[in-house]
Amino acid sequence: MTQQPAAPEGISVPRAAAPKGTAPATVSVSVNGEARAVPAGTDLGALVGALTQARSGVAAAVNESVVPRGQWATTTLGEGDRVEVLTAVQGG
Repeated sequence: MTQQPAAPEGISVPRAAAPKGTAPATVSVSVNGEARAVPAGTDLGALVGALTQARSGVAAAVNESVVPRGQWATTTLGEGDRVEVLTAVQGG
């Protein structure tokens, strides 16, 4: 463990602050209304795959915008994103 230099008087420095230029290991997103930490750089396709095994009948939206399935792999989730994943269910 390395010690951080003392901050100038009157300035607080969070202990867990990442060094400048270092990306966070996780980002916080909301998935179907529940907070979840996901690895930084996670794309929508990976998240949907972790939530459901369904190969069809799945829709996803990020920040209230529907994302076409063909764009899931290129839609990287960021801090504070709101994700909704919907799966069609048949029957009554």
